[in-house]
Amino acid sequence: METILIVDDEKNYLTILSALLEEEGYEVLSASGGQEAFEIHKTSDLDLILTDMKMPGMDGIELLEKIKADDSDLPVIMMTAHGTVDKAVEAMQKGAYTYILKPFDNERLIIFAKKAIATYQVVKENRRLRDAVESQFRFDNIIGKSKKMRDIFDTIQKVAPSNATVLIEGESGTGKELVARSMHFNSDRREKPFVAVNCSALAENLLESELFGHEKGSFTGAFATKKGRFELADGGTLFLDEIGELSPNLQVKLLRVLQEKVFERVGGVRTISVDIRIIAATNKELKQEMDNGRFRGDLFYRLNVVHIVLPPLKDRKEDIRLLVSHFIKKYASERKSDAPVTGVDQEVDRLFYDYNWPGNIRELENVIERVMIMCAGETIRVEDLPKGFKDNVYNTLHLEGIPVNAKLYDTLAMIERTLIERALKMSNNVQSHAAELLGIGKSGLNQKIKKYNLEVGVKQ
Repeated sequence: METILIVDDEKNYLTILSALLEEEGYEVLSASGGQEAFEIHKTSDLDLILTDMKMPGMDGIELLEKIKADDSDLPVIMMTAHGTVDKAVEAMQKGAYTYILKPFDNERLIIFAKKAIATYQVVKENRRLRDAVESQFRFDNIIGKSKKMRDIFDTIQKVAPSNATVLIEGESGTGKELVARSMHFNSDRREKPFVAVNCSALAENLLESELFGHEKGSFTGAFATKKGRFELADGGTLFLDEIGELSPNLQVKLLRVLQEKVFERVGGVRTISVDIRIIAATNKELKQEMDNGRFRGDLFYRLNVVHIVLPPLKDRKEDIRLLVSHFIKKYASERKSDAPVTGVDQEVDRLFYDYNWPGNIRELENVIERVMIMCAGETIRVEDLPKGFKDNVYNTLHLEGIPVNAKLYDTLAMIERTLIERALKMSNNVQSHAAELLGIGKSGLNQKIKKYNLEVGVKQ
């Protein structure tokens, strides 16, 4: 229910307006003066203020100025007598939604109120969506506690406010676009567009039109002039994913935009200027591509002002538990069961840790999304995992890679040491938890730690 605040020093108007607006289904608050109204505004979620112009103490104009300084979008309708129309015009110049003359027509007042509230609802929804997007791409939504991820967080925090071009490298599924969006939404460009283009998804001629736009009639099927992604991203950020797939021709054109901030649409002669920040990403090693002659060196160095390499999930396994917990919360609403999922059992924990995750974070998220639908209990168990997942885990151990002449004692010692190191990592170096994971006693684990000269954690 929308809330309207009525402000008037005449009690009759407060009574009449309250009854009229309540009958329309609004919640109505009232104040007999400007100062009282402003205090109510600070503690209430209002959708409209309907205020008299002339009041003792703080008048309608002063109240309007204070309201607009606090919330420039909140609509304020001024009520005024014929003798103060000039003041009402002044109020409009200072941000009032409109004004209405006393004595007013009830239907006219209701129409004004409904239009003002509808306009404000759109503004509030846009705020909510913007806040949701900004929340989604804050640094704390890039999950990780490993040293590699902490270093990346530090780089993002330093680079985001600048206009520096950034090159992000990493395997598919490591979160390159998430990092790019985080940089955008933590920069001064956050109010402007973030435009993403997958350079490997389109043929060269289509990609050129997608990036630079085209003029009407420039090629078969160009029935109208179309703006490209560079124009759409003006003032904001253009994210070029899979930049390593650009053809030599498009590499030249991109280099010009980076150097001069200008381009022409396909089939056009007018030079268009843009103010954009470019963040590029690739799953290739772009320097290697350059050394092999498949990527222009001058473009590489233009893109590589700041270089971020996202590690694959198999190289940051201490982050798996955090990611699992994050995805469990994310997909909690898709549960068919009333019982909430509280975590995973130890066997699943081990399997997740042992698996190499070739699809990286995207693969882990897909597994959790499926499990959250299928799992009947409060704890995710091995039988809840996708069919064949356990076999895939064991396949990553590559036991067939052990040499035929390997000595049994040395091989078993190597495996034992690896399992102990894994358990210590999984338990954050708490020895009692590591011993529980391994199924041995604390004293036995302590002896093996000394035997292999491993880092000693807490003995709880």
